[in-house]
Amino acid sequence: MENKRNTYCFGLGTVGRDMFYALESMFLMIYLTEVLNLDDKTLLVMTGILTALRVFDAFNDPIAGMIVDNTRTRWGKFKPGMLIGALAGGVCLILMFTDTGLSGAAYAVFFTVCYLCWDLFYGLNDIAYWSMLPALSTDQKERERIGAFARICANVGLFTVVVGIIPATGALGAALGSAKKGWFAFALIVTGLMLAFQCLTLFGVREKRGYFKDEEKTYLLGMFKVIFGNDQLLWVAVSMALFMIGYTTTANFGVHFFKYVYGDENMYSVFALVLGVSQLSALVVFPVISRRFSRKRLYTFATILVAAGYLTFFLAPMNILIIGLAGVLIFVGEAFIQILMLMFLADTIEYGQWKSGKRNESVTFSVQPFINKIGGALANGVLGVTLVISGINSAESAADVTARGVLVLKAAMLLLPMGIIALGFAVYLRRFRIDEKFYARILGDLKQRGDIRAG
Repeated sequence: MENKRNTYCFGLGTVGRDMFYALESMFLMIYLTEVLNLDDKTLLVMTGILTALRVFDAFNDPIAGMIVDNTRTRWGKFKPGMLIGALAGGVCLILMFTDTGLSGAAYAVFFTVCYLCWDLFYGLNDIAYWSMLPALSTDQKERERIGAFARICANVGLFTVVVGIIPATGALGAALGSAKKGWFAFALIVTGLMLAFQCLTLFGVREKRGYFKDEEKTYLLGMFKVIFGNDQLLWVAVSMALFMIGYTTTANFGVHFFKYVYGDENMYSVFALVLGVSQLSALVVFPVISRRFSRKRLYTFATILVAAGYLTFFLAPMNILIIGLAGVLIFVGEAFIQILMLMFLADTIEYGQWKSGKRNESVTFSVQPFINKIGGALANGVLGVTLVISGINSAESAADVTARGVLVLKAAMLLLPMGIIALGFAVYLRRFRIDEKFYARILGDLKQRGDIRAG
């Protein structure tokens, strides 16, 4: 009964979180270019700021992970960081979508401060949330069930924003009198939902107390040993980073593709709905399929699907059925890779404990937001530069975009990510060695040593 309670309360807690994250990671650039209507020079400056801030803040994530690992409270070590990060991060997001009336350098400074604080606090929340997962179970199949449900909930949140943001901000803007007010209201609603869903995890999940042995606190030198002493964590990080760069780059181009290449911005919501249902379906069947096939075979199959989808999309005429089919192939494959990456990362915790004697869930999982931020930074950089080079940022409609501009956008949106994701798969094949058999051996050794309670 407790396992079911943890599965549902943990997974549902991220519905609002991923709505919250999707608004910032995927649509902040839309807000800057389509609502604030920044010119080319200002857009390049803001793109540079966003890229630099995300890279800078990514390096703070291991420190946040160390703070969570060292937390000792009556509420456990994960929940305090989740709560503080959610509350402070919510305030910062609302400020970023507030019409302050500032412009030029003053706006850039205001935006920089708000964005940096948002990154710091959301990172704390994200690390505390996801590092709770491996603490709920050491059974690989149980982790897959919990992780798959959490990824389903995450994608429900993400695609709720992706599908609904254009009609919702349009309706809110019309009701409130301006697009800026519409986006501000949407940011308020998303932040409220994020806090509400986080309460399910904060009050509903019960950590396993006494299952793992008590460990000494981790300090700065120990933090570096956790990360750089775990070779499998490092290779997962490389493979995961390459995947996220490719995945995020493609996702960030969605609105611009349908507005300036396809020629109908409203089709973006329809397309996103189809992809969302496809990705959710893939996550639902993943636990069933994973019982029959090894993770290596699943990753290979998923990568083939992604490559086939990218090539079909790039070569397709402006036919929504063919484009939709290509999108389904891409996002079904990417759904499988998402959950596999989460499982690979979770398994490196026991591997690290096997090698060093310490678990350090949060320092280990700090790699995930680090990767997401680096991926988001590079993806936003690619998007911003592509919009300027292709001429799309200064275009009013699809009729203003040249054939060369269309080719530049499609290459950056499809061919570049395909190559990067394929490279991540190659790194996994050559370097990652924690398969099901090796993990069982690691777990047996840890139980024999008394590092994990038997049973």
